[in-house]
Amino acid sequence: MKIVFMGSPDFAVSSLKAIIDANVEVLAVVTAADKIGGRGHNQLISTDVKKFALANNLQVLQPTNLKNPEFVSSLQELGADAFVVVAFRMLPEVVWSIPPKGTINIHGSLLPKYRGAAPINWAIIQGEKETGVTSFLIRKDITRS
Repeated sequence: MKIVFMGSPDFAVSSLKAIIDANVEVLAVVTAADKIGGRGHNQLISTDVKKFALANNLQVLQPTNLKNPEFVSSLQELGADAFVVVAFRMLPEVVWSIPPKGTINIHGSLLPKYRGAAPINWAIIQGEKETGVTSFLIRKDITRS
């Protein structure tokens, strides 16, 4: 199985590590673009996923526009069987529909509660006594018109 992994924060690193430890071939890692930050706003800040990927000699892609034809083409050329998404942006269909075995999303809540960004933070804010992780195959919602 050959995959492309997509994620940015530290929460996603353990999933990427587990995939590597399972001897799954990671063709590339897609993560958020580096940002200027730090004291004085003069440092280039990379995502935790990028730091981990580079430390493990993985190809890193950092698109600013997920619908950019060049980015989409580069994903297609990789020939991945599947994409795995953990704590990343909402993917357009032109991206998640590329791999023949589909795109799997791992979300840090028991969906549908706390869908969207910062699900762990919201569970803590709401005082939840129990939470979890949801994984699902991304597909077109045929119930919407």
